[in-house]
Amino acid sequence: MDRFDQLLATVIARRNADPATSYVAKITAKGRAKLAQKLGEEAVETVIAAMQDDRASLISESADLIFHLALLLADSGLTFDDIRTELARREGVSGIDEKAGRKG
Repeated sequence: MDRFDQLLATVIARRNADPATSYVAKITAKGRAKLAQKLGEEAVETVIAAMQDDRASLISESADLIFHLALLLADSGLTFDDIRTELARREGVSGIDEKAGRKG
């Protein structure tokens, strides 16, 4: 099991834990909108670290971003395999062509 799959397994295991002792349970109990909001906050912090050319912060914020993505994936019943499958589908396709082929 790779690191991302292990992270997701840990998140799934802790979703129904005691919110008083588990951050995963506490934020999950607040609902998907809160999970999405937190993911957005982490994305902004990652961008700021990149713009400041702060390698250590970029690594740390990227880890936070992936952690919060795992929370949202778990809440949505998705896995990193779903993301891997989508990336594999896009392999060899121009980004411009891929975006043009999207619905809506």
